[in-house]
Amino acid sequence: MSPRLLLVVAALVMAVAPLFRGSNGQLNATFYAGTCPNVSSIVGGVIQTALQSDARIGASLIRLHFHDCFVNGCDGSLLLDNSSSIVTEKDAAPNVNSTRGFNVVDNIKTALESACPGVVSCADILAISAEASVSLAGGPTWNVLLGRRDSTTASLSGANTAIPAPTEGLANITAKFAAVGLNITDLVALSGAHTFGRAQCRLFINRLYNFSGTGNPDPTLNTTYLATLQQTCPQNGTPTTVTNLDPTTPDTFDSNYFTNLQSNTGLLQSDQELLSTSGSATIAIVNSFASSQTTFFQSFAASMINMGNISPLTGTSGEIRTDCKKVNGS
Repeated sequence: MSPRLLLVVAALVMAVAPLFRGSNGQLNATFYAGTCPNVSSIVGGVIQTALQSDARIGASLIRLHFHDCFVNGCDGSLLLDNSSSIVTEKDAAPNVNSTRGFNVVDNIKTALESACPGVVSCADILAISAEASVSLAGGPTWNVLLGRRDSTTASLSGANTAIPAPTEGLANITAKFAAVGLNITDLVALSGAHTFGRAQCRLFINRLYNFSGTGNPDPTLNTTYLATLQQTCPQNGTPTTVTNLDPTTPDTFDSNYFTNLQSNTGLLQSDQELLSTSGSATIAIVNSFASSQTTFFQSFAASMINMGNISPLTGTSGEIRTDCKKVNGS
């Protein structure tokens, strides 16, 4: 290898190295086989109970995993409350009055601490919960890679800047995914999680009345769907009123999210832009997933594993929190 090529390779290694705080190779599907063999069934049982009174909880739990991983990696930092040493990520713009399901995470942690105390990290609870939530809603299953440890710090500023927003354009969102090592296919596949759950009016009301300051609705929005949404979210209505992300099968994990985009009934700007952005590489992927739910499910599972691999703390880094809301000993 020439000296010049060696320098190029070295530069690439230095550029990629910050993405990984610990080796992703240390994560594996059988991490708790000897220490907490029933971890998946315990997590799934708590979520099944929660679903009986809250149909939204599955979508809320997968969103916690997503919002956690995009800020300094999948380390459970989102779960930390304010303290003398922590400024919580829960107060960041993408999370405040929006992220939910923390009580269910606490219930899962309590159950696991009873079964196998001090063993399962809060970061891994989020990863397992995401898979269980998708599976219970009719979506794909996958072997969740485990062995993450919990951070002892949080980053409010990171949460305010790193998490993609529903009103951002596709170029910005693509850049945020690339910053954590995720590609265009990951972006489209993971957006497919909006096949279940709800969103607040404030996150899409700009599309209904004054899109991009034009004084008019978003022209890519199906006019019949627009009229329905305007009834749910009047201009001077309650901004926290929620509506289904998927108007067709709101609590089922399926590929209807992508067929909705084809009929211009994507709820969020960030959803519809996957198909309406002229010349974008996302268009062919959306159409592929719309035509084959199997293809979407396979890609979604792979992309969830990719996302779960963002900068995990492993080995002796971090800790295993006994209470997901606070650092041990605090």
